[in-house]
Amino acid sequence: MPSSRQLPRLKALFTAASLTLATAGELAAQQGMEMPPPAVSVLELKAHAVPVVSELPGRVAATRVSEVRAQVSGILQERVFEQGTLVKQGDVLYRIDPRLFKVRVASAEASLQRAKATQTNAQQQLDRQKSLRDRNIASGVDYDTAAVNLAQAEADVALAQAALDEAKINLDYTEVRAPITGIIGGALITEGALVTADGTQNLALIQQVDPAYADFTQSAQELLSLKRAVESGKLASPAPGEATVELVFDDGAVYPKAGRLLFASANVDATTGQVTLRAEFPNPDRDLLPGMYVRVRVAQAVRQDAITVPQRSVLRTQDGRAQVYVVSKDATAEARDIKLGQALGSEWVVESGLQPGEQIVVDGAQKVQPGGKVAPEPWKPSEGQTPAASEQTSK
Repeated sequence: MPSSRQLPRLKALFTAASLTLATAGELAAQQGMEMPPPAVSVLELKAHAVPVVSELPGRVAATRVSEVRAQVSGILQERVFEQGTLVKQGDVLYRIDPRLFKVRVASAEASLQRAKATQTNAQQQLDRQKSLRDRNIASGVDYDTAAVNLAQAEADVALAQAALDEAKINLDYTEVRAPITGIIGGALITEGALVTADGTQNLALIQQVDPAYADFTQSAQELLSLKRAVESGKLASPAPGEATVELVFDDGAVYPKAGRLLFASANVDATTGQVTLRAEFPNPDRDLLPGMYVRVRVAQAVRQDAITVPQRSVLRTQDGRAQVYVVSKDATAEARDIKLGQALGSEWVVESGLQPGEQIVVDGAQKVQPGGKVAPEPWKPSEGQTPAASEQTSK
């Protein structure tokens, strides 16, 4: 610690330093020294093609739905499948009591053996009559009768064979199998119940959800307006295979797999004026469930020579008008009103107010004074920027 003798000297030094700083500040103010212009990140605008995206309400639907029913009548003995799981086409779901059908198969086999024995005997009789006729021992009438008997015996064999095939088919139907691959719901009938072949009762319901459909609707007037804009040249139609379809969940998350547009119905709903469209999406993880509400983003046209700006560059006035700072060639920043269109990822499509070649402030707008000078630096998009943003060149 300083001694009592040194304290007066230190106080004098502090006082002198304070006077020196105050004098320097007064001199700087008198000489009119200004703060340097703030550094801002700017982006040079370039026109490029952007898709015209519509976000429409829709619901997920299964691509195939199959009602499992019994094809023979009998007592249900066993349920094989686990409810709510994936079953493959041909998997056994239920077993019906097969004993009666096994007896019918055995009876049909016996009838077939008897018919074949009769056929063999008829063939022997025909061969004998032919030999006797050739030696002029028997008359032709006996030969004709033997030929007819053989023909009847052959028909009986065919009939018995068909009856056996039918009995085997019915025996196979005692194992109720999955007609398609998909998710099976709850069991609609329990063991011990009587099922009938001509009944309307379902045993279970199978839905194929990979791929999955998304059915959505759009105003017929909007579709007509897009068509007219394409025909007039204001918009371009996307090339085949380039139209993208995305799904958006209720929480705003985007489904990671892109879909493809299948069709638009040829009829307009008379009550709503809406047209139904359908898209198909891969669903290997079964994240999309039938009946789920979603929003569908579909690129229905392409706008040529459009201008987009990062959303972070847009400011809002107190009355809600959208503005950006435009930097002139002499590094002066001016606030300009713009009209915004649709949002594309992290960007806005600008309907009016900006021209290609102009520079706008992206970062640092909070430091800018209207009409003030700025120190522009090229803006570098981050990794999360949309493809449209990366097409513009910073300068």
